[in-house]
Amino acid sequence: MIAEGCRLYIITPETFDLRIFPDLLARALDAGDVAAVQLRLKNSDDDVWKRAIDALRPVAQAHGVLFLLNDRADLVVAAGCDGAHVGQTDMPAREARRLMGPGLTLGVTCKSSHDLARRAVEDGADYVAFGAFFPSTSKQVTNLANPEILRSWSQRKELPSCAIGGITAANLAPLVQAGANLLAIIGGVWNHAGGPTAGVRAVNAAIKAAMDPVA
Repeated sequence: MIAEGCRLYIITPETFDLRIFPDLLARALDAGDVAAVQLRLKNSDDDVWKRAIDALRPVAQAHGVLFLLNDRADLVVAAGCDGAHVGQTDMPAREARRLMGPGLTLGVTCKSSHDLARRAVEDGADYVAFGAFFPSTSKQVTNLANPEILRSWSQRKELPSCAIGGITAANLAPLVQAGANLLAIIGGVWNHAGGPTAGVRAVNAAIKAAMDPVA
């Protein structure tokens, strides 16, 4: 999942039409490099989760892309998913790791706190997520994170970092240059004026430009 440099990490919208979304996802994944897809279905029942997983997991995995669940570490193993991501108000990271066992990917939201990130390391995380760096339409943001936390964390060389919160092709450069290994993006892909395929292409082009600004 994590390589040198920076990669796109797609998060699904909270609501979508399952009749057409698998095809939209497949075309988005065909459009450029994507490290992982996170299924995010807040306040949905287990049946909705399981139907979405059954429809989308094979699409991601057929493209060599990890398929992670937001919060629902309890569904990961039985559903054949690749891991989970938990926030500070979701399932505790240590419990998520216990449910999934070793070998599957666990991400933990750490806001803009080194202390939370260090605790995530102790709890078995594979990456730590910092943010939000920009205003977001997916959740209310009261305090924006400073990209410097990505820079200081990258110097520790403990775990890869993921930046999240309002990220688009137009504003991602400072996060890449500060050392983010992953950019978790929702609207910058799904709400792109040219559609999600164009969104993936735009983000990948912007990552490349930010990593090699003199090219």
